[in-house]
Amino acid sequence: MAESVSVTSRMACLGGACRLLPAASRAKAYSLPLLSRPPSISLSSVKCLRSSPSAFPLFLNRKFQSRSLVHPPSAGGAVGSPTCFASNPDQLKSAREDIKELLKTKFCHPILVRLGWHDAGTYDKNIEEWPRQGGANGSLRFEIELKHAANAGLVNALKLLQPIKEKYSTVTYADLFQLASATAIEEAGGPKIPMKYGRVDVSGPDQCPPEGKLPDAGPPSPATHLRDVFYRMGLNDKEIVALSGAHTLGRSRPERSGWGKPETKYTKDGPGAPGGQSWTVQWLKFDNSYFKDIKEKRDLDLLVLPTDAVLFEDPSFKVYAEKYAEDQETFFKDYAEAHAKLSNLGAKFDPPEGFST
Repeated sequence: MAESVSVTSRMACLGGACRLLPAASRAKAYSLPLLSRPPSISLSSVKCLRSSPSAFPLFLNRKFQSRSLVHPPSAGGAVGSPTCFASNPDQLKSAREDIKELLKTKFCHPILVRLGWHDAGTYDKNIEEWPRQGGANGSLRFEIELKHAANAGLVNALKLLQPIKEKYSTVTYADLFQLASATAIEEAGGPKIPMKYGRVDVSGPDQCPPEGKLPDAGPPSPATHLRDVFYRMGLNDKEIVALSGAHTLGRSRPERSGWGKPETKYTKDGPGAPGGQSWTVQWLKFDNSYFKDIKEKRDLDLLVLPTDAVLFEDPSFKVYAEKYAEDQETFFKDYAEAHAKLSNLGAKFDPPEGFST
């Protein structure tokens, strides 16, 4: 995946300090969350709640600070391209490879998808000010947001990614969360997500969104609730249904969410920590089986939440759910577009147009 790119550089002065910028042209880019009880796990020992100085986001108080970055030598000994982006592109590529190795040993695809979604899913299109509008800005690394009921258990995702963040300190948390989410989908057999990077991190816990921005699993009126939440983000019915399809991965654990069985014949032996109830039989494989299984409702060991069932009950949702149950290729196409859109919500990019890897 990682490619060595030779580029020259030019000097540019920003805010009174000179930094190296790449001369090469930038590339154009372009588990529904469950409300849960607050986690009982102690958060005080989690290093990722605020990183060490060497790993702290580059753009803390950026108005008053600037900093030159030069990539470390590549495997062939050549010096990589200098950059001033929010995240170092070469380190981002290397981080992706480390995430792939993590997935092979920890089978943590579902929780990494959830991490990216929950960082982005607080976005409110009706608020223009960044970062008050919420969205993909790395705020989920702070304890105050991790303690939101909907984020129960996500401290474990932070623990898994923290060594990678420390190794690649010039990758922002906002980019790392979305990179991990997209990579988990792709490595589980899902579609290639048309991602772009360069997200700027918020600098402190005072910039975290208020609680209550994420969907509930069992609201009194599931269809209305889903629309209230996702329309606020700027997403439509097709995107709601497509994104729901990510429940083809993962399990619901009653001790965290209040939903599901403690274990089933599909989860009692893992992989990873055993237990919970999955939506699909092969809950580490990304395909369209979620829609097939929800439609049939024949296996009592598979989970069907009110927000799942409504996809085949609401007339508008049903059009897409039926299509995805029959046509995996269409589901993959629509899912990839919706995932990319979600991952960009509320993000502030540097460079402004973002960059691809």
